[in-house]
Amino acid sequence: MAQRRILSLWFPRLGVERVLRRRNDALPPPLAVVEERGGAQVLTSVSVEAEALGLGPGLPLRDATAICPVLETCAEDAAAEAAFLTVLRRWAGKFSPWIAEEPPAGLTVDLTGCAHLFGGEAALLGVVEADCAALGLSVRAAIADTPGAAWALARHAGRQATAARSGDAIEQEAHATRSRAAKRRMLPPPPGGTLGMIAATGHMRQALGPLPVAALRLPEETALGLTRLGLRRVADLMDLPRATLARRFGLEVLRRLDQALGLEPEPVSPASAPLHFAVRLTLPEPIGLLADVEAGLDRLLPPLCARLKERGRGARRVRLQAFRTDGQVPTVEVGLARPADSPDRIRPLLALKLPGIDAGFGIDTLRLSAVETEPMLARPHRGPAEAAGRADALGDLIGRLGARLGMEAVTRLHPAESHIPAKSALILTAAWSEPAGPWPDPSAPRPLVLFPPEPVEADGSPPTRLRWRRRERRVVRAEGPERILPEWWLDDPDWRSGPRDYWRLELDEGERVWMFEAMGGLLSGGWWFEGEMA
Repeated sequence: MAQRRILSLWFPRLGVERVLRRRNDALPPPLAVVEERGGAQVLTSVSVEAEALGLGPGLPLRDATAICPVLETCAEDAAAEAAFLTVLRRWAGKFSPWIAEEPPAGLTVDLTGCAHLFGGEAALLGVVEADCAALGLSVRAAIADTPGAAWALARHAGRQATAARSGDAIEQEAHATRSRAAKRRMLPPPPGGTLGMIAATGHMRQALGPLPVAALRLPEETALGLTRLGLRRVADLMDLPRATLARRFGLEVLRRLDQALGLEPEPVSPASAPLHFAVRLTLPEPIGLLADVEAGLDRLLPPLCARLKERGRGARRVRLQAFRTDGQVPTVEVGLARPADSPDRIRPLLALKLPGIDAGFGIDTLRLSAVETEPMLARPHRGPAEAAGRADALGDLIGRLGARLGMEAVTRLHPAESHIPAKSALILTAAWSEPAGPWPDPSAPRPLVLFPPEPVEADGSPPTRLRWRRRERRVVRAEGPERILPEWWLDDPDWRSGPRDYWRLELDEGERVWMFEAMGGLLSGGWWFEGEMA
């Protein structure tokens, strides 16, 4: 069995170099990426030009601008940096299929049995350096027997272990301690300051010994506590009794040390490949008729749905791309209210959008892809309606309406946990919600239409005559009152008038309205119309 070998890649300027790649400045200015921490803006990544002026990650922005008044800054975009790291993971797939991301700026590659394909480990590091230089990225790399050792060497090789700010510098230690420290040797700095080093197989103790204790991936508080006791290098921990070390600093220190030395296994967990569902049809001659595009769609849908069924997935968003002979790519995209893996449910929605494709001088390739998918879960039958497929029919209807109006425009109501009539329902997007179950029965009849309260002039309680919308009206019948109290735990401006007494009134022209009398609170009371009964 081949000896396990791990490559660790660290991109110390990932955040700022991602921005510089998009700008393509011939002479880039000093640039830094800024993040807000605890109410203060702090640098998280700096360019080479800014680092040459003495700036670095963790420096407050106000201090950085005092050092470099011409410093340019941009806000940190954690999502974009994570996506960029995923792109780099795909690039690193040329070295090995076993790759794991180490957020926020690192990759771990299991090189076991792969280095000889590049002429050896040294040649492989040369390829890494050349590729990263072409991409405009700074990189530190190291190869060792374990992920912990490779991680430590990539980030700390060539760095001196520093003392804590507590007066315990090495010049203040006893003579015996100083003589022992003089025998320690630091690893040589990486060649050119870009790449790390290659640790010899089976020599992890010698490679890790000179590194600072922070190289063991310890919490900052633990590393600082070790340094204050004079335990600045990994070699200092190797010589201590394990029971004493665990009792003072916990088992995490021993665990990280054992992982780096290979005494405790540490697997590399690669990210799973993203699910990809797409089919392509290359045509012998360009087409331009709608009927030809529909025929091509009919040939693409069955294999796409077959792939979805194999993985137990259903499409929620489908995209059809038409590659024209002039290089243009008209695209239509539709969303589905429920996951679907059947051509009969996807084709009608795409057919609504096909007339919008401009064939130009002809289409020579069609590509159909399911850009968003969800698991196709078995749904228990709730009754004859669902057994007959009415739920799918409703989903197809929502999909057709969404194709014309937009999925966000098709909504449905769900009951809400509130006794206030105007808050008794939630408006949800129909495509991303399930039909509501049984609605709670109201304590009294509720209006069919609700609208913002409108002031009314009325006489008495209940009123016999009122003036509404500049018209005098006579009350034929009144039912009520129903008292509704405000939600005292919320400060709702619409309910600052205090409790309300609601009445159901029938007017002389046959209208049945919902009216309330505000009992007075922070605001004055009065009569108001709020809805119309069925």
